[in-house]
Amino acid sequence: MINIYNESILVCVYYGPNGERLIKRGCNIAKMLKAPLYILTVDEKPFDELDAEKVFYIEQWKKIADEHKDAHFIMKDNEKRPVSKVIAEVARKKNVTQIILGQTAQSRWQQITKGSIINDLLHDIPFVDLHIISVSRYIRNDEGLYEKGVRAYLIKEGNHYKLSFNHTKDSVYEGIFFKEIGTDFDNGLFRFMKGAETLQVQVCDGLVTDFTNIEASTAMSLNDLDNE
Repeated sequence: MINIYNESILVCVYYGPNGERLIKRGCNIAKMLKAPLYILTVDEKPFDELDAEKVFYIEQWKKIADEHKDAHFIMKDNEKRPVSKVIAEVARKKNVTQIILGQTAQSRWQQITKGSIINDLLHDIPFVDLHIISVSRYIRNDEGLYEKGVRAYLIKEGNHYKLSFNHTKDSVYEGIFFKEIGTDFDNGLFRFMKGAETLQVQVCDGLVTDFTNIEASTAMSLNDLDNE
């Protein structure tokens, strides 16, 4: 692909469902401009110390990058520098001309009280255009409704799927289970990838009987999933 506009796109993502939305925005811009796309995430911990939830999102982002020509995933782990410094360094090395970032209501409040990554980037790399995308809070968990996500699997049993925390040959879907706080049973949300799409379904007593994508409010039957 010839980069006729001499542009280079960098998408900065953090753990949670909003990363996929930001990456898709970056893919659209990169395709329109015939430009290379870089997907960056930064973590202060080494990769081998990350929990199952974080590793799951990283695997998602890598898969999306692999499915798009001229897209490259960059993981900066064990990173002690400010995130803005890492982003600026990558932007310079890759000759990035446009950066896509997500900004939640919480980060806007932090901008007022403590400053922001955006202000730091404007200072460090003023030659780069910034696209600030408004995104929702992580898994709608502002009130602490769910425990920390853990890796889990769905196993087909008749007309429903059973939640399991052990991988077996019968495992159909792999994802992250977010258990509701205050319940003794496996009630909560299961998030997984189907192709390049992320789905989120309800788990009741360890079973998934309805594949309605809660976040997108798109109904999917079990037969639809089985036949694809």
